[in-house]
Amino acid sequence: MEDAPPIVRISRVFKSYRRGDLVVPVLRDLTFDIARGEFLSIMGPSGSGKSTLLNLIAGIDSVDSGSIVVEGEDITGLAETDLARWRAGNVGFIFQFYNLIPVLTAFENVELPLHLAPLSKAERRDHVEAALGMVNLGNRMDHYPGQLSGGEQQRVAIARAIVIDPTLLVADEPTGDLDRASAEDVLDLMDRMNTELGKTIVMVTHDPHAAQRAHVVRHLEKGEFGT
Repeated sequence: MEDAPPIVRISRVFKSYRRGDLVVPVLRDLTFDIARGEFLSIMGPSGSGKSTLLNLIAGIDSVDSGSIVVEGEDITGLAETDLARWRAGNVGFIFQFYNLIPVLTAFENVELPLHLAPLSKAERRDHVEAALGMVNLGNRMDHYPGQLSGGEQQRVAIARAIVIDPTLLVADEPTGDLDRASAEDVLDLMDRMNTELGKTIVMVTHDPHAAQRAHVVRHLEKGEFGT
């Protein structure tokens, strides 16, 4: 039986930023695949290009040259409107500082991405309750972020990320603002998303302990992967 094609194919990607008249290279000729169902951790020092690479994979930023193909779709060739639509249906984001809206309840925060989907109010409620149940926060859905611990807020953020049933979960330092016990809970939850739901996860982290939970660890240094 032939191996399944990769879910993400990155080919000869270059990325740089301008600082005044200075061009600063960030990623240099990166080529690699991400297998379907993989849990990938990307490590490296500050300034190595980790978050830039994550943003490119998620369609938040654009390449200078090269291609990124996700599920057969070359996202580097999409117009901004089409790219925004693609992100809304295919990418779940998990951030270090949760990015929850303080004036919305946990339920309302998780529901936000679904307002872009053609769902009825009852269907949105079913999706939100299922997502919050998956992260064991069904009894906290009416609480506001300020009434939740850091670990609970990150679990709400994970529920928000999975509520659209995304193709990819991308996580930028998801345990960086948590104590060790809460971090373990979040890593356990991400492992469940991967093993039970088959989600492909790309995680950027400085934490070697968190990285060890991934199937594959890649080290980025000055815009290139180490051997």
